[in-house]
Amino acid sequence: MIITHLSAECYPIAKVGGLADVLGALPKYQNELGATSQVVMPFYKNKYTQSHCFEAVYNDTILLGETDYDFRILKLKDHENDLGFDIFFVDVPELLYTDFVYTTDDTERFLAFQIAALDWIAQGDVIPDVIHCHDHHTGLVPFMMQESFRYSMLRKVPVAFTIHNAQYQGWFSHDLVYLIPEFKFSHVGLLDWNHSINPLAAAIKCSWIVTTVSPNYMDELKLSANGLESLLSDEHAKCIGILNGIDTEVWNTETDPLIIENFTQDTIESGKLKNKEWLCKEFNLDINRPLFAFIGRLVEQKGADLFPKIFSESLFGNDISILLLGSGEKHTENDLINLKEKFPDKYNAYIGYDEKLSHIIYAGADFLLMPSRVEPCGLNQMYALRYGTIPIVNNVGGLKDTVEDLYDGGFGICHNGVTVSEVCEAIERASEFYDSDIFKQTRAEVMSIDHSWHASAQSYLNVYNSLNPFL
Repeated sequence: MIITHLSAECYPIAKVGGLADVLGALPKYQNELGATSQVVMPFYKNKYTQSHCFEAVYNDTILLGETDYDFRILKLKDHENDLGFDIFFVDVPELLYTDFVYTTDDTERFLAFQIAALDWIAQGDVIPDVIHCHDHHTGLVPFMMQESFRYSMLRKVPVAFTIHNAQYQGWFSHDLVYLIPEFKFSHVGLLDWNHSINPLAAAIKCSWIVTTVSPNYMDELKLSANGLESLLSDEHAKCIGILNGIDTEVWNTETDPLIIENFTQDTIESGKLKNKEWLCKEFNLDINRPLFAFIGRLVEQKGADLFPKIFSESLFGNDISILLLGSGEKHTENDLINLKEKFPDKYNAYIGYDEKLSHIIYAGADFLLMPSRVEPCGLNQMYALRYGTIPIVNNVGGLKDTVEDLYDGGFGICHNGVTVSEVCEAIERASEFYDSDIFKQTRAEVMSIDHSWHASAQSYLNVYNSLNPFL
């Protein structure tokens, strides 16, 4: 079975959110199960592409409206590829060769990506058995495969579409419909949702199957999907939630080269202590206090707008430390930076992102905060569990699917709703749990919870087979 994934992100080449982590692991695990899985993504100008070697495997020109753009398909050279799957890049220099992944208006950029990718696939010697598209940046591919005359040879190819985050849908005006390769105009309604062209809605309508990254998130979307609730309810027969996994070869406390000291379940106490000691020394925190951490984007979706109040109340009322790693909305960043002066030995923040530091935080922290208002799947809580760090989560999306509360015989701390009082109460519960007899036992046990990609990768293969039993 040949599977071609189309995505705007893929770790470690380009990462903005969890989408990149999924595309950096799922194809590898599918290949380990006997498939031939590959990724096609835009060619950005970034650290990764500047430090690796590529070869051109295809050259052509696309017409976008009235403008011709030359493009190439580049392949990462075999001796440079340690990803576990082949990866191809759509190089449209005038539109995609940038040092950023997204802007406020990416209509032409990602249309060029999708059209060039389909032109190459359609002209290839071997047509994929399945094309799997991810999020709205590839949302017009299912429509074009089904409706555009130039891709008629692809109409019988099964196409799967995964919603990683339904809040972003890629809307643009009907005035730009001429940019899409010619199709029967009476079918333009497949592109429309609420009087705009909506790539996410078009993908839901035209894909053979629609998945989300956790079962609970699929259920939630039928009630809250930024305007697509009724569409998802209407299309429920082809919708399924498949929980994301994590790459357990990368996230492995025994072999992780980024942490201060490696450890196993048997050596968790000494191993976590060494990593915690490094963090506390680096960020001027007290090693004897329970260490709470947050890693992620400082945006409302993650509950970050409440962090200044939550942290102030929790630090004032409890003998704890908090360490934050993230970036996002500037006013939130500034408020969190200013908080350092108020709690100089109990709180610190690193504004930005550092991969090595994130690994050390997972390895050294006692608790991980994830008070997300929306969390389609969430990977951070799985990383935390793998590293013996107890997650504190809001009961939504994939967090609800992966974290069970201590009160219910589980291993995490859950709260219902994102308010200052709810999160502060959860932090207080965690602080009390830290002093309990079963804390050390619990954090050792959670390391063995299996959130690897093995089961999820097989679930996707089963879905593909359901679309074409002859695969």
